[in-house]
Amino acid sequence: MKRKSLRAALLGIMFALLFALALAGLDAQSGAPSGPKTAEQTYKNIQVLKGQPADQLIPAMQFISNSLGVECDFCHVQGAFEKDDKKPKQVARKMMQMMTAINQENFDNHREVTCNSCHRGAAKPVAVPIISEDDHKPATPEAAPEAAQAASKLPTSDQLIDKYVQALGGAAAIQKVTSRVAQGSANVAGHQMPIDIFEMAPDKRVSFMHVGNGDSVTAYNGHEGWLAAPGRPLRDMSSSDIEAAKLDANLHFATDIKQLFGELHVEHEEKIGDQSAYVISALRKGQPPLKLYFDEQSGLLLRELRLAESPLGLNPTQIDYADYRDVDGVKTPFRWTIARPNGRFTIQLEQVKQNVPIDDAKFVKPAPPEKKP
Repeated sequence: MKRKSLRAALLGIMFALLFALALAGLDAQSGAPSGPKTAEQTYKNIQVLKGQPADQLIPAMQFISNSLGVECDFCHVQGAFEKDDKKPKQVARKMMQMMTAINQENFDNHREVTCNSCHRGAAKPVAVPIISEDDHKPATPEAAPEAAQAASKLPTSDQLIDKYVQALGGAAAIQKVTSRVAQGSANVAGHQMPIDIFEMAPDKRVSFMHVGNGDSVTAYNGHEGWLAAPGRPLRDMSSSDIEAAKLDANLHFATDIKQLFGELHVEHEEKIGDQSAYVISALRKGQPPLKLYFDEQSGLLLRELRLAESPLGLNPTQIDYADYRDVDGVKTPFRWTIARPNGRFTIQLEQVKQNVPIDDAKFVKPAPPEKKP
């Protein structure tokens, strides 16, 4: 395993993914005004994304990384991100301006064309259609009635969610859970690293991945979220990361689904490995849809597909849940795999305890280091 691949996988562990930590070294401007800051007020040499919220710069860079399959140093000078020494950075600016112009002039300023429309995970645009290895069967008019008939046989969202709650152990058992402490390991690019996870109702969660020279931390305390890694300054979560962290920190997510989402639509059946799943599209006002995949047989949640907003496009995160075990009357997944366009990693729990005391200090955001005069 090359060192570069391992580094990319390690950075992918955090909600902000590759650029959340890499951009931590970007020099902030001094004397910026107080209150919500724009990208150019916080970072040096911002030319295209002016006016965007500062916390959306990293998701935008992440979207470029996902779309082109590259890392920070493809465009940026490591340790001096504000410099314009590399040609790909100049090209990236022109491409963002071109994308904006196309959408403004052809799609009423709706974001229909993105970096991924042409690049599809390649540094150079994919100009020639790709030959598929699978047989492609084009849709026929006769298939439409069959699809409509299949859709009419789907269960309702209420039926699927109620079955999920019962499969976990029932609403009463779920609501009794006030805290959870888990220990296990994370498999990142073939490397096993210990991980400790602390959760406390209603909405606190922190994970510590022990990476040898320190801890990689992902934390949300109900008010704010942050990321930290050895040798890197602490970073606040972006607004899109905060939305994902809220879901992860909800110990009663199963019983809260109907209240959390204003609209729930059962879309279709889909295969996940050798298991059949029903797919629900869950919508919240002002947020991209969340896809929930429920096992047809057991009713348990097999997968979540999340979309995080950025100025350039939507960043996907897929979480697969498996190895459900009973813990004090509540089924809990002991393994989950987090996959993103730039890589994936798996967490395997070894021990889970519920309703145990947790020190509130674990959910307190560390104070920033004092600046030297």
